[in-house]
Amino acid sequence: MREASVNLVTVGVFSWARLEPEPGRYEFGWLDRVLDLLADNGIFADLATATASPPPWLARRNPDSLPVDREGVRLWPGARQHYCPSNKSYRAAATALVEQLATRYCDHRALAMWHVNNEYGCHVAACYCDRSAEHFRAWLRSRYASLAALNEAWGTAFWSQQYGDWDEIVPPRPAPTWRNPSQELDWHRFCSDVLLELFVMERELLERLSSGVPITTNFMRFFKPCDYWKWAEHVDFTADDLYPDPSDAATGARERASAADLMRSLKGGAPWAVMEQAPNAVNWRQRNVPKHPGLMRLGSYQSLARGADGIMFFQWRASKAGAEKFHSGMVPHTGTATRTWREVVELGTELARLDAVVGTRVSADVAFVFDWESRWALELPSKPSHDVTLMDQVAHWYRPLWERNVMVDFVHPEGDLSSYRLVIVPNLYLVTDAAAANVARFVSGGGVFVLSFFSGIVDEREHVRLGGYPAPFRELLGIVVPELWPHGDDELRHVRLGGERYACELWSDWIELEGAEAVATFEDGWLSGRPAVTRNGSAWYVGTRLDSAGMDELVGKLLAQSGVAPTLAAPAGVEAVRRDGDGRSFLFLLNHGAQEATVDIDGDYRDLLTDGERASQLTIEPFGVAVLEAMLRVR
Repeated sequence: MREASVNLVTVGVFSWARLEPEPGRYEFGWLDRVLDLLADNGIFADLATATASPPPWLARRNPDSLPVDREGVRLWPGARQHYCPSNKSYRAAATALVEQLATRYCDHRALAMWHVNNEYGCHVAACYCDRSAEHFRAWLRSRYASLAALNEAWGTAFWSQQYGDWDEIVPPRPAPTWRNPSQELDWHRFCSDVLLELFVMERELLERLSSGVPITTNFMRFFKPCDYWKWAEHVDFTADDLYPDPSDAATGARERASAADLMRSLKGGAPWAVMEQAPNAVNWRQRNVPKHPGLMRLGSYQSLARGADGIMFFQWRASKAGAEKFHSGMVPHTGTATRTWREVVELGTELARLDAVVGTRVSADVAFVFDWESRWALELPSKPSHDVTLMDQVAHWYRPLWERNVMVDFVHPEGDLSSYRLVIVPNLYLVTDAAAANVARFVSGGGVFVLSFFSGIVDEREHVRLGGYPAPFRELLGIVVPELWPHGDDELRHVRLGGERYACELWSDWIELEGAEAVATFEDGWLSGRPAVTRNGSAWYVGTRLDSAGMDELVGKLLAQSGVAPTLAAPAGVEAVRRDGDGRSFLFLLNHGAQEATVDIDGDYRDLLTDGERASQLTIEPFGVAVLEAMLRVR
């Protein structure tokens, strides 16, 4: 670890059975030795609470602690995360373990932070057992107070679903056909909240017994089951697990960039940490392609460029047994005489030179509105098109901005938009009154706003907003959409935008103008001649899914109107990101291409990786990186 410049190690994530081999009998000697050894070598510990994988004795003594899936199948020990989040026996045992750990190690010289549980909801995002049903009913009582309010919110007059007693309500278990969508939406909310309850339960213990030590857990990018806007309020900093597929490096790079932007945005731009990434291949895909030489380093610097202050891995040493024995480690099965080890050492040596970057921040003029609740509602069954999904829409809009080196933040629909010039809504199927008012304030203040199709359709109860789609934005956009027109299988249409013809797919709205102007029109089919993209002052609406070339043209128009400029005009495939703070400015250049790239830069810079001075022009090797500090200390 010293050779690799390791300074922080996550310890004990799946060690519950080792720490507590029998109920109430704890064995800490081995963990004492590990933590002492780390401290003696100047390495800190991210000490895990070990509650992610209960020992077998808990299931044997308390079989009701095991989770039950939607079909009523009980999930048994033999893997991990085999617990019902609502179960009292699990909660009591987890609390007892955390109390022991916090009491014993609160003052240990190696302790730098607490790592609560692990990847909440990764395998069991919801439990459908009777205890979970009781917990769900209690959550609903708190939310609605009365059955009358619940029946109204769920629209239970439809299909004779009206409830006369709280005990009649059960989780959305299998039913003859589509479940009540309002119930399903509340179930998603409940499941995210109940997992968060577990985190807060442990956090409160740690705060009481180990005051002042930072506390976090590892998020999983845009993980659907957990509303990370809520979760972020309860962690001291965000930490993410990143596993893009090396077999599609271009898509993986964009995914990693957007994940970094999300992690940074969840805490208002504060630095975050990569808690897990693979040194090489993973073990859980159909085909586990390794990372080619340089890709691990490039990805690490991409996260650092976009706001990370820490780069960590899973795992230190590749396991010789167990389900993840073919998941790569920093120390492979072959040992240190390997490419993986050499690349790990190289990265560690370089990162040790970059302390000046720590604490600096990334700024963005563009924001993507992103909402977990809207995503849950959008992707429930019985929609005009099941092919419209939020992450697909986000990726479609994110690509042309990433390729232009235009930085993006993510914001909650009711979050502060005042610092942005351009706000993009890839999809907001569900919208609250407060969110609609928030957008209106942004536009009235001169901001450029663009809304994509099938947005503003329902309220927070999953009730359609009447009065013509998208009702809460109709006046702002100066349009009405009387009909929703998803495409048939493989149906391709075309639009005329900026004098050019582009293909469009998936969806085409029937749009009627009510003050807006048509920026693009459809050219074929029943919609020929009708608007496809509209503008009403600084408020735009996109009623279809343009092809890549069409998106490039549209995004160019939006950036021109909003006055947003790229971080740097760089060759294709070169990512440029700036971090600033305390009068210092750092420019990260990342070459995602397989060929050398020459970049023109303004001003004089010092290359922190080579300690050489740069001016005017810089050549970056394939999959290479440069970290430049402005010599004049100004942006």
